Amino acid sequence: MWRVRMSVGALVALTLLGAAGCGRYRVRAPAVSVPVEWSEELFADKPDGVFTVELGKDGTPKDTVVGRVQRYRVRKGDTFLDVARYYGLGYEDLIAANPGIDPWIPKAGTELRLPTAYVLPCCTYRGVVVNIPELRLYRYEKIDGQPRRLRVRTYPVGLGRDQWRTPRGGYHIADKTKNPQWNIPESIRREHIRERGDKRHSIPGGHPDNPLGQYRMRLSNRIYSIHGTNMPWGVGQQTSHGCIRMYPEDIARLYPDVPVGTPVELTYQPVKAGRWGDLTFVEVHPDIYRYTKSLKTSAAQALAKRKLGGKADADAVEDAVTEPTGVPVRVSG
Repeated sequence: MWRVRMSVGALVALTLLGAAGCGRYRVRAPAVSVPVEWSEELFADKPDGVFTVELGKDGTPKDTVVGRVQRYRVRKGDTFLDVARYYGLGYEDLIAANPGIDPWIPKAGTELRLPTAYVLPCCTYRGVVVNIPELRLYRYEKIDGQPRRLRVRTYPVGLGRDQWRTPRGGYHIADKTKNPQWNIPESIRREHIRERGDKRHSIPGGHPDNPLGQYRMRLSNRIYSIHGTNMPWGVGQQTSHGCIRMYPEDIARLYPDVPVGTPVELTYQPVKAGRWGDLTFVEVHPDIYRYTKSLKTSAAQALAKRKLGGKADADAVEDAVTEPTGVPVRVSG
């Protein structure tokens, strides 16, 4: 399996600076295209972004920005759904990063910006962290024999619709099941009856209608789970009844590496602040559940929590929150 392993380095900083509009630092790597047609086999063997960060004496990352923005050259017949899935993104990620481009019939030859750079959510660096407004999951793992280094993996997720909001809070993995049967909660069953006349009380594991997919990791609040899906297009969108949905290939990779008891934090950070060396970045996402007073207030709070408020230019921060793109934006002088 081809996996891309990227650590924070000079190329990351330069690429991010380019994304932030600092022209004198812009680095434009050649735009890439997938050489074969989209298929489930191709998605199963797609790149797996794995990042490594250095830890300080306090056990927290020295730099909290990972990855690099990439570019993709559209082929005839491409859609945002396929491109997003292959590059570990959600549909809405591509929409936000590429305003004005038709997501269903993008013109062949168009260059898309792939927002595959991330500010790490503040401030838990163990177990699994899901940042709800970002619709993204982070998995932190210690590296054997390297106490000053931390491995980070990240995946897009589908979360709860507004009337079925994914909760906030601290939990842990309570149990794990392959090919789980779905026992349909009565409230959801009533919805199914009303919308499509489906009166089933359960759907067996492995059935194509089973929305849990092939793997389920149930949280200590047993109403909610991290699981696969039979509708990959819903990843990166608000389509669930509160659970955390993953692409089938992503949950297949994550499932073996998350033991029962692993802590899981469901956090809500529409604005994240981070640093790379002496540079300060913010990454802004829509406030999907309308929990915050304003994105500007959230940005000030995020910068203060990271102790970066004095290093950020107020005008740059305001520009970033005015148009949430989900791409880390440099806001230091």
